[in-house]
Amino acid sequence: MKLIYNIFIFLYPKAAWLISSKNAKARQWISGRKNIFQSLENAFRNNQDNVIWVHCSSLGEFEQGRPIMEAIKKTAPKQKILLTFFSPSGYEVRKDYPEADWIFYLPMDSSIHAKKFYAIVRPSLIIFVKYEFWYYYLNEAKQRNIPLLLISGIFREDQPFFKWYGSFHKKMLECFTYLFVQNESSAALLNSIGFKDNVSVCGDTRFDRVIDIAEQFTAIEIIEKFIQNDRVIVAGSTWTEDDEELDHFANTHPEIKFIIAPHDIDEERIEECLLLYKNSVLYSQIVNRESQGQNIELLKNVLIIDNVGMLSRLYKYASICYVGGAFGDDGVHNVLEAAVYSKPVVFGPEYEKYTEAIELIDADAAFSIENALEAESVFNQLLEEEETYNRMSANAGHYVRSKAGATEKIMNYIYEKRLLTI
Repeated sequence: MKLIYNIFIFLYPKAAWLISSKNAKARQWISGRKNIFQSLENAFRNNQDNVIWVHCSSLGEFEQGRPIMEAIKKTAPKQKILLTFFSPSGYEVRKDYPEADWIFYLPMDSSIHAKKFYAIVRPSLIIFVKYEFWYYYLNEAKQRNIPLLLISGIFREDQPFFKWYGSFHKKMLECFTYLFVQNESSAALLNSIGFKDNVSVCGDTRFDRVIDIAEQFTAIEIIEKFIQNDRVIVAGSTWTEDDEELDHFANTHPEIKFIIAPHDIDEERIEECLLLYKNSVLYSQIVNRESQGQNIELLKNVLIIDNVGMLSRLYKYASICYVGGAFGDDGVHNVLEAAVYSKPVVFGPEYEKYTEAIELIDADAAFSIENALEAESVFNQLLEEEETYNRMSANAGHYVRSKAGATEKIMNYIYEKRLLTI
């Protein structure tokens, strides 16, 4: 397995380079790592403070790591934080995150890169989020005896760790000082392969994050002017497959306001949304009219969000929240951002790898739909049956708040082990 891993980390950058001329994310992945070690050396040359290295794969993992970073900065402001991303989807959105002292792409894993990285950064504590496992970076931490934590970890039986051929992957787990996992099934799987004393169930830090977002909610005046007093369906993080299931209902129900926040907002994707939703307007168009003193009262029932960063607040305005992604292979996006506002949640059929989506359905707070006909049926049921709507709304909010507390548990361990004073 180590040979296969080495082949993978050798070929991955080359594959990214090959497709970079046609793929924007691949171009960002390549360009973001150009002269990366020189940039790291320049950034850390004069640093004399403790460095806490937090690594996230992408944007979703950042949201899980964020409560820990902010708790560290609040209680130990002299600690410096290095935040790294593997994916452009995380780095490009959060490269200006103010609570991190340095933000970089993670150089591709290799023995040489890992040794060079540690020699420059000299972290005193390392936190990996959810399921990033890079062998040479993890092994180097173990060799250097640096405390290494996994937070919001989640494990499934089909992962290599738990297979007969999983010894190489098990070695990666052996590098961690402590593993904080989201649920009992993950802990049981780790226990079954010998990890018992350094594993505990503490939940998912995203619950703490979305609760914090909801509690700090600030109104969006233009959104309020658009929706007025109408019922609203907010569809967040949608892909083409989602919009193709939603557009008929939106196009045939002008009395209901729709707010569509596509997962990608490149020009081609926005144009696609404008074509699918016949009675739509862009958020940027409304902003421009407002800035020019024009009346923004429009005879449109679909608002397409063509910016990044508003979605977590948009769900507040929803009567019903639709979360995209689950009509594609990657699965549903963050359902907690919606449920925290005590609103019923709807998503597509691919959600079996997402514990919170499964649990929302079990809690009678969410529906999964297979197609446009089911979407129409579910939307009509929620809009017409007040008792069902109120019950599911209350269940959604209760579910999220019942899962709070992971950040406090992790921070208690960090304090007890004096990991901020190394």
